[in-house]
Amino acid sequence: MTPQPTGRLVRKDDGVYVVLDRIVHAPIEEVWAYFSRSAYLSRWIGEFTGTPATGAVKFRMNAEGDGAEWENVTIRLCDAPHRLHVDVGTAPARRMFVHLTQSSGHTTITFGDLLHTVSEGADYGVGWDYYLDRMMAAHDGRPLPVWDDYYPDFLDHYATLCRELDRDLKVEHAEALRNGTTG
Repeated sequence: MTPQPTGRLVRKDDGVYVVLDRIVHAPIEEVWAYFSRSAYLSRWIGEFTGTPATGAVKFRMNAEGDGAEWENVTIRLCDAPHRLHVDVGTAPARRMFVHLTQSSGHTTITFGDLLHTVSEGADYGVGWDYYLDRMMAAHDGRPLPVWDDYYPDFLDHYATLCRELDRDLKVEHAEALRNGTTG
């Protein structure tokens, strides 16, 4: 099956997020482990060291080959097994969230990554489609997907979303200027 881009751009009070959803046929606690336990994270994206209860750990990606550096992670919110909000790296940190909900034996994952600029949404969207599909494959015991099936094929989807949002933001800004409502 050929993968398809699934992300969207969502405006929130603190900025624009690339947001993606996945549905897993598994209980919420099982899916939570893939975001909160290093042994499960290592199956699809990376590993962490430290004690999450302190609110700070170090994370290193393993999905992109050798040489990835450890990054500081600040755990901003942990409401197990439903919500995890983190900042990854140093200024400007990557702000991300994972929200899990369970219904009828399925768990829905909603993942978001705050963009520093709208234009970076294209690359981040492609990457997160790839990584979340890796998580799904790791969970299901299937072979991990291949990056070349995502990049550059998904770029057009995300670049279009970015252009449309950028256009909307410019129109809103121009209207605010005309109305004298900019701060």
